[in-house]
Amino acid sequence: MPLTPTDDIIRPARTANTGVGAFNVVQIEHAEAIVTGAERAGLPVILQISENTARYHGSLAPIAVASLAIAASASVPVAVHLDHAESIELVHEAVNLGFTSVMFDASTLPYSANVAATRTVTDHCHRAGVWVEAELGEVGGKDGAHAPGVRTDPDEARAFAAATAVDALAVAVGSSHAMLTRNAELDLGLIGRLKDVLDVPLVLHGSSGVDDADLAKAVAAGMTKVNISTHLNKLFTRTVRERLEALPDVADPRKYLGPARDAVADEVARLLNVLAGR
Repeated sequence: MPLTPTDDIIRPARTANTGVGAFNVVQIEHAEAIVTGAERAGLPVILQISENTARYHGSLAPIAVASLAIAASASVPVAVHLDHAESIELVHEAVNLGFTSVMFDASTLPYSANVAATRTVTDHCHRAGVWVEAELGEVGGKDGAHAPGVRTDPDEARAFAAATAVDALAVAVGSSHAMLTRNAELDLGLIGRLKDVLDVPLVLHGSSGVDDADLAKAVAAGMTKVNISTHLNKLFTRTVRERLEALPDVADPRKYLGPARDAVADEVARLLNVLAGR
């Protein structure tokens, strides 16, 4: 089916108080696995490409064009989202390439500077019909730059959303980026308070550090978009390592990347069902 606008996936989920999985693409196998998992679950999904991944590939276009093509060929709704972009130029490129949403991250800036930069991005993206996510509260762990104990203030979040006209807000509620263990302690009460004061969907970053039970509780409390990356990367890498150990003479990368892709597809399907409350 055609590429799906991000709002067409997020809005119904927020109304139904269910969650949507947003999974990061590092290489083409990730995009293939994520879409295959969504098709198995019969649920919509969001493919995310970060600024770090664009840098890894040398530019945004190669991995973006591949992901957009895979999304457009899916049998379930798939959106393609730019994740953690700090460069306004990269945001403009993503819009021109056909991304359905962007996440502009100015969370390390002082509040007033974050508002000003984010509003500039929002104005540009909305003119192109592109949905915008921003971050307030400096979700911990990204490149070791943020304190994991930071929490988003509900009153500040309401003012920020109004001033920037964003379509969704990533908030700091206890999760942390790049966690290798699933033992983050979420502030479910804060999630509920944020939901009550905001008219836009809430986004949970650092969800790889949250176990299944707490993911479900976070969605019930008010989270809609749930970002997961490190958890899938761990599974992908572990599967590759196991295949290489089992086949020490293997030369064909399809022999170890294929099983890793299949393992990620299975986990995406499982996680989507968790977030959907099935």
